[in-house]
Amino acid sequence: QVQLVESGGGLVQAGGSLRLSCAASRSTFTMAWYRQAPGKQRELVASITSGGSTDYVDFVKDRFTISRDNAKNTVYLQMNSLKPEDTAVYYCYAEARRWPTRLDYWGQGTQVTVSS
Repeated sequence: QVQLVESGGGLVQAGGSLRLSCAASRSTFTMAWYRQAPGKQRELVASITSGGSTDYVDFVKDRFTISRDNAKNTVYLQMNSLKPEDTAVYYCYAEARRWPTRLDYWGQGTQVTVSS
């Protein structure tokens, strides 16, 4: 069982920055950030493995940075040069592996609103 607690969302103007944090109650394998805007499907933003390998979706490339602190079981998403189209609920995701099971966990979501 992994509990995820997110923080850092808020309202910013276009061009501004936010840093999202997600603290997991236990160690995890892959952690990621997804987002979902009203009327749209949830989409992957960025992911990071326990070893630090990262992947980004093209629309956030060079603007967002995902990182993690394994000692704190925490993943971060630094979001720079925010655009109104980044407005969404951002969800923390964690994949935990306890053989033979792979389990998925989701945070409650944190609202990010970027004004024009």
